[in-house]
Amino acid sequence: MMLMKRTFAKILHGKPTLEGAGVHLKRGFGFYDTEDFDPFLLFDDFSNTEAEGYKAGFPQHPHRGMETVTYLLKGEVVHRDNLGNAGSIGAGAVQWMSAGSGIVHEEMPQVHAEGIQGFQLWVNLPQIAKMSAPQYQDIRPEEIPTVASEGSEVKVIAGEYQGVKGPVSDISVHPTYFDITLVAEREFSFSLPAVHTLFIYVIEGDVVCRSLNGEQWVRAGDIGLMSLGDEFEVYAGNNGARFLLVSGAPLNEPIAWGGPIVMNTEAELKEAFAELQNGTFVKN
Repeated sequence: MMLMKRTFAKILHGKPTLEGAGVHLKRGFGFYDTEDFDPFLLFDDFSNTEAEGYKAGFPQHPHRGMETVTYLLKGEVVHRDNLGNAGSIGAGAVQWMSAGSGIVHEEMPQVHAEGIQGFQLWVNLPQIAKMSAPQYQDIRPEEIPTVASEGSEVKVIAGEYQGVKGPVSDISVHPTYFDITLVAEREFSFSLPAVHTLFIYVIEGDVVCRSLNGEQWVRAGDIGLMSLGDEFEVYAGNNGARFLLVSGAPLNEPIAWGGPIVMNTEAELKEAFAELQNGTFVKN
């Protein structure tokens, strides 16, 4: 059976956005295009070399019904919540936080000479898991396996590549999350279920998808949302490339979204904000 190759259905440029207490970041997608990226809700690149652009951080704020995934390449983020959890993640580390029924937490980037380079992905939770107990998975750099071959390196954060599984486990939507580095003109291919959502975010260099219709380029700072198909195949440009690959099965559920809270109905959303007001938001 012939595999159906994916092409880029959309190429999005990161939009400068101000979040938290004054963090300057670039938003790849979020809030207005959730159907296209289902089960993913939002992707931000909060990298910055200027302390004034990130040090204000993200003071205490609530989450319910979704997961946040923070991946750092440089710098440090200190976190704490009202359940007593606290710690920090540094360069090369991942925090996969499932808010479930609700937490109130803060994420505060620390000022270092090298600045900060990192990304945050929001993943929706299916209706059956929205009121589950909150949990954290803090993944150290040495826990993330790397699959290397001539001209390529794949860090497997979640999912599986060439029989190597990532350390992130017990996640409702079973996503794939790779950090991929390619030398110039090196090909990367990956097979996956045809109906899974797949996008890439280019960190450095550029990536090209070649098809009968010509070439499609995705450059540093861009999101490339792929069409449906069994086979993903791209090539690095003349200067090589580093990019994140994220994929997962769509939930195909209604979304009621109010800032950091994501439910299925407006009634559930109103209930969540009412509980924030009356002090019954956190269930554990």
